[in-house]
Amino acid sequence: MFPSDRVLVVSVVSHGHGPLVQRLLWQLAQYSATTVARVLLTLNIPEPEPIAPPEGWPFVLQILHNPQPIGFGGNHNRALQQVAEPFVCILNPDVELIGPKDPFAALLDTAAQAGTGCAYPVQLNAQGQVQDSERALPSPAALWRRRVLRQQEQRVDWVNGACMVLPTPVWQQLGGFDSRYFMYCEDVDLCLRLRLAGLALLRAPVAVRHAGQRASQRHWLHTWWHIRSLLRLWGSDSYRILRRQPGTAHTATLTAP
Repeated sequence: MFPSDRVLVVSVVSHGHGPLVQRLLWQLAQYSATTVARVLLTLNIPEPEPIAPPEGWPFVLQILHNPQPIGFGGNHNRALQQVAEPFVCILNPDVELIGPKDPFAALLDTAAQAGTGCAYPVQLNAQGQVQDSERALPSPAALWRRRVLRQQEQRVDWVNGACMVLPTPVWQQLGGFDSRYFMYCEDVDLCLRLRLAGLALLRAPVAVRHAGQRASQRHWLHTWWHIRSLLRLWGSDSYRILRRQPGTAHTATLTAP
């Protein structure tokens, strides 16, 4: 549907992720030159700029330097303030594209379907196993079942923000991420607000690799940020309303397309 039209702007935030950013940008240049019009790279802390391939970037690369670090949502909101492209993509630097086909072709086709708020891929780990990127509403009971009882999710209320494609009017209507969250739950809140607007979260028939590790399990400060964001989420109107609504049925066994 979109192979000859560059309709996507991609926002990437680096917090000292230089080698991962370099790999990701080269993969975007290799696989996604026909769909990606611009890449907005925010350097949240000082670090060297990525090196272009010999033939140059096939898209416009705009690099934004932060005078001081800000959070995940605030960085993407700032980068995507003025967007002319029909679709926006939130993309983590630790995502790896799987060629040779352009994964954004399927993501854009899915995002273009009527009633779609967000299209997302299947996420695989380094071993090719499907990651748990589709989650139930993170209520205290759901977190207990997930973290302590190790039970599989039974519904999909939100998807993690490692790779999300949204129609630009949807992104603008929602006002992007709620920057009052810091480092955690921005993607949860965005998905809940999408659902309250009557829009769907749709999985596209394409996979990416995601090597993300949860910093909240390694450092007390990240644990505190995570708890603070959860408390904000639990006090939000979106959470209160959606707790009383059924979620999307969860596919018990996901496979890579």
